[in-house]
Amino acid sequence: MPQNDHMELFKKRFGQRFDAEERKRKKEARSVHEKAKQALELHGIKGKLHAKQQYKEKAKMRKTIKAHEEKDAKVSTPKNAEEGAIPAYLMDRNEVNRTKVLSNMIKQKRKEKAGKWKVPVEKVKPMSEDEMFRVLRSGKRKQKAWKRIVNKVSFVSKDFVRKPPKFERFIRPTGLRFKKAHVTHPELKTTFNLEIMGVKKNP
Repeated sequence: MPQNDHMELFKKRFGQRFDAEERKRKKEARSVHEKAKQALELHGIKGKLHAKQQYKEKAKMRKTIKAHEEKDAKVSTPKNAEEGAIPAYLMDRNEVNRTKVLSNMIKQKRKEKAGKWKVPVEKVKPMSEDEMFRVLRSGKRKQKAWKRIVNKVSFVSKDFVRKPPKFERFIRPTGLRFKKAHVTHPELKTTFNLEIMGVKKNP
């Protein structure tokens, strides 16, 4: 087993590709087809082991889905036939039991905690690559076209250092590098100039 976090260290020092998130998403989407192909091709003990693994995963998924469906299900408990009249305060007892799954309660608590500091973010329309980048031709005859200049505002961390210009694939102009943002609190009706912690998709 590996003992150190070389991958994380590398990410911290040198960052990731700009399309890393997108590539990861696509890889995960493709993995289903790859697994299906593998299931068809594997024979003998390997096939059996693979099928067993898939079955376990499926069963786990079913359990999770069932737990989520069960969270608001009403389970009625059978009445015991009692002789004589039932008093008013006992009329409603043991009629309906609301089953709540523990995980759902924990999730709700987490949401409430997170909601305290949540600021409503407007939905951003997706941009095409042509809109986001401009091709920068390089080389003596301007034949190489692997460099891109970022047209839009992009976030850079505190310890951002440019790569040597010769090897810089994505060039972020200084004027379009942002580290802080104005955030307006909806309840307090005040604007703060805060440091950006991180962004999901950085152009």
